[in-house]
Amino acid sequence: MKKILTVAAAAATLAGVGVFAATQASAATLSSNWYASAPYLMPFDNSPPDPVQVMNATGQKAFQLAFILAPNGGGCTPTWDGTQAVSSDTTASAMINNIRNNGGDVSVSIGGYGGTKLGQTCGTPQATAAAYQQVVTKYGLKAMDFDLEEPEYENTAAVANEVGAAQILQRNNPGLYVSITTAGTSAGTGWFGTQMLLQAKSDGFTPANYSIMPFDGGFNGSSAQISALEAFHSLLMSTFGWDSATAYAHEGISQMNGRSDSGEYFRQADFQATLDYATSHHLARYTNWSVNRDRQCPDPNQSTTSGTCSSVPQTAWEFTKYSARFAGATPPTTVPTGGPTTTPPTGGGGNCPAAWNAATAYNGGATVSQNGHKYTAKWWTQNESPATHSGQWDVWTDNGTC
Repeated sequence: MKKILTVAAAAATLAGVGVFAATQASAATLSSNWYASAPYLMPFDNSPPDPVQVMNATGQKAFQLAFILAPNGGGCTPTWDGTQAVSSDTTASAMINNIRNNGGDVSVSIGGYGGTKLGQTCGTPQATAAAYQQVVTKYGLKAMDFDLEEPEYENTAAVANEVGAAQILQRNNPGLYVSITTAGTSAGTGWFGTQMLLQAKSDGFTPANYSIMPFDGGFNGSSAQISALEAFHSLLMSTFGWDSATAYAHEGISQMNGRSDSGEYFRQADFQATLDYATSHHLARYTNWSVNRDRQCPDPNQSTTSGTCSSVPQTAWEFTKYSARFAGATPPTTVPTGGPTTTPPTGGGGNCPAAWNAATAYNGGATVSQNGHKYTAKWWTQNESPATHSGQWDVWTDNGTC
C-alpha cells in the first residue's frame, strides 16, 4: 500500500526544506529565453560533464537537470532518478550552486521516458504539486519542465495529476517558467499527447510552451522534424483556438543530438535547420537531449547509441552552442584553456580496473573500465558495452572517471 503525502504533511516537509534552501546560491537573474534554450543534463548518470566548462566553451547559461521521479519503492516524495531523495541531496545542490556562482541557472525536469512518475503515485493534483513544491523550494527554482510521455501519459489520472500540479505550481510561484514536453509524431503528437493538451484546456492552464520531441518515431533529419512542428502548430491552433502567431509563441522543439535511440541521425546541419526554423517562426523553446551526449565518441562513427557521446563526428559541446544561439548569445569560437578534449580519454591507467572485454561474461558487481570510466555490472552480462549500456535502466552503472 503506497502512502500518499497529504497537503498537511507536505506543508510540514516544506518547512524543513526551506531551511536547506537558504544554503543554495542565489539564482542568477536570467531572461526566459535562457530557460527556453536550456539543454538537458543528467547530474547523476551518463558521465555528467562539468557544466561550468560547458558554459565557458559555449556561452550557454542554463541547463535542464533531469529527472525528478517517484521513489522506486513507491510513495509521493521527490527523488532524482527514483533513487536519490531530494530532501537529502547534496550532489545536485553542489552542481546548481556551481552553475549559479558562474552566472547561470537551472530548470529541473520531471518525468522522462522511464521510471515511476509522481503523478502516478500521488493520487491528486494537490498532492503531486506538494511533492514538486519541495523541489522548487529546496533549489530556489525559477523554472520547471514537465516531460510527459511513457508510461504516465497513457494514464488519464496521472496526466490530470501532472497537468493540475503544473497549474498549481505556476499559480503558487509567481514568475515560475513552466514548460511541458511530450512525444512527437508526424501528426505533431499522438493520441495521448492530444489528450494531454485537452486536459490542459479543460483546466484552463497555459504553460510557457508545449514542446514536442520529433525523434525515435521514424524521423531522420530536420525536414521530418520541421514537418512535425508544422503539424503540431496546426494542432495547437485547433485545440486552443489560437491564431498562428500565438500558437508558434507557445510551441517548442526538444531534439536528440547525433544518433537517436532508434538509429535516426540528427547532425549539426539538422540542428542549424531547426534553429533557423525556430527563430524565423518565433518558437518558444529550443532544447535537446543531452549535454551528457554532446561530445564525440572514441569511434566518431560508431553504429550504436550512447548516453555519453553522440555517435557522430563533432567538437566538444558543439550541439549546445545551438542552444546558446537560440537564447541570443554568440558562442566562443575557441575552447577556453583547460576545456574538455574532443574525445573521452582512453582507459587502462591510474585507478581503472581491467578493460571491458566483449568476450568475457561478467556477474553482477563486476567492475571494468572503458574510455577512462569505471563501470559496475548490475547483473550478469556479456557483449554489452558499458559506454552504450550505462543508463539508469541498463546493465552497467557509470562510476565516473578513473
